[in-house]
Amino acid sequence: MRRMEEQYLWTIVCAVFVVILVGIAVRDRIQSRKRQITKLRQRWGKVPEQEYTSEELKSISHYAANHQNGRFMIDDITWNDLDLERIFLLLNNTCSSCGEEYLYAVLRLPEFREETLLERERLIEFFRGHQTEREMVQRGLLQVGKISGLSISDYIKALSEIPVRSRAKYFACFLLAVASIVCLLVKPAVGVSLLVAAVIVNISMHTMEANKIEVYLKCLMCLIRVLHASEKLGKEKIPELEEYLSRLRTNERKLHSVRKKSVTLVSAKGTEGDIAGVLYSYINSFFMLDFIQFYSILRVLRQNQQELETLTETLGILDTMIAVASYREYLPYYCIPKFSDQKHAAFMDVENLYHPLIANPVANSIRADGGILVTGSNASGKSTFLKNVAVNMILAQSIHTSLSSNYRASMCKVMTSMALRDDLQSGESYYIVEIRSLKRILEETGKDVPVLCIVDEVLRGTNTVERIAASSQVLAYLRRPSVICFAATHDIELSYILDRMYTNYHFEEEITEHDVRFNYLLKAGRATSRNAIALLELIGYDKGIVQAARASAEQFEKTGIWKEL
Repeated sequence: MRRMEEQYLWTIVCAVFVVILVGIAVRDRIQSRKRQITKLRQRWGKVPEQEYTSEELKSISHYAANHQNGRFMIDDITWNDLDLERIFLLLNNTCSSCGEEYLYAVLRLPEFREETLLERERLIEFFRGHQTEREMVQRGLLQVGKISGLSISDYIKALSEIPVRSRAKYFACFLLAVASIVCLLVKPAVGVSLLVAAVIVNISMHTMEANKIEVYLKCLMCLIRVLHASEKLGKEKIPELEEYLSRLRTNERKLHSVRKKSVTLVSAKGTEGDIAGVLYSYINSFFMLDFIQFYSILRVLRQNQQELETLTETLGILDTMIAVASYREYLPYYCIPKFSDQKHAAFMDVENLYHPLIANPVANSIRADGGILVTGSNASGKSTFLKNVAVNMILAQSIHTSLSSNYRASMCKVMTSMALRDDLQSGESYYIVEIRSLKRILEETGKDVPVLCIVDEVLRGTNTVERIAASSQVLAYLRRPSVICFAATHDIELSYILDRMYTNYHFEEEITEHDVRFNYLLKAGRATSRNAIALLELIGYDKGIVQAARASAEQFEKTGIWKEL
């Protein structure tokens, strides 16, 4: 009788313990949901604060590389010239790895099909105007979360590399754990000792095995999160998103068995890190549940890799369009770009254009239906303006957003040659790097899609005579109907040589006794002022150097001959 009472007492204690844990778990889930909504609302329309290492950014870029499929991609030279990594970070108000990888790919792989851009526009505006539905989708995306390391695209590719092992030892550990629990209920005195032994053996075994397949387990757990997010969002009833939600349901259904088995994987339990998740982690280790199901799940995922690709892409699309909608809320003003289908008469007509990375930017307007040559003094705004033109065309053809009051243009491939430097690794000089950079642009012209090319200081890496001779011919070659060429130069001679082929614009400055002031406004015509010697004086160079330099420049302008020193 006493033994029966002890068994009942143990049963009651265990039941109360379970009820308490369930109550704590429910409370934590409710609080976590409230925190999620609060954070989402605080982040909306704001600049993202998350920082990334260079390795993390590199892994994010892999999705774009893996899905290029012959499409035109913004190359590394242009990406770095335009500081597009910073622009990506400015836009990256995403909730998941799927979203940030897809957003990066959208910027790196500009669109040339207007119907795709119009569909993006529909989604962006829907999310801007429907907070409840937007937050519903974001909460689903948070189940995927952001995972550092390999990209999700790499995770899917890695499925075929995971070695298959026997599960016998994991089943043995599971039986040991079950036996210890049964013994604890039947014979508590013996059961306690057996339970302690089982905990030591199983958790030690789990730790050792986890170290062997840690990378692969992380890969699998990440993909399980994708399935859970897809399953959650697939249940939502949002008519405007039905095409995407239906795609999630259809493809997730083929992987339904994986989702059911994944309850044994800790990472599938969410990203909150609450007390329930920690407890589940220990239970999982004790029963070896994740290792038992690991290889069974792996087999199904390998058979359905295309479905996984579709799920990650669909989640990425939704997350990216929400991020763009948030970015639009942050902007002082923007417009929806309008595109021309003229492939053989490329043009660009933009009003009040401003740069996304500059605080209090000065807006400029430009119409280009051929070549634009920009002259001006140092630091007057030439390079920034050229970058602004290129960045806005990329944004127009990726996120269907122009940082201007009006944007009309042909769809173009964007290529630049600007912030070049010596290549110490290959031993190539600045000039060699520069002419290779220009050559890649020349080779891209004349193809099926127009080109917007941006060139800053053409052939600056060589002597004056050959620079002007060669650069004038390069720019003349780029003056084609299917090419919009913006070039900046200090060589005022080019503005005369190319006067019939390029429209001249300039930036100017105001020099006072103690300062040089720039208004950064683009003006028609070639530059008529210089400030290099004035800047020497302003920062405190020896007066003798300044005066002699000024005298030498004046003499050369009068005679065309440099005076021997």
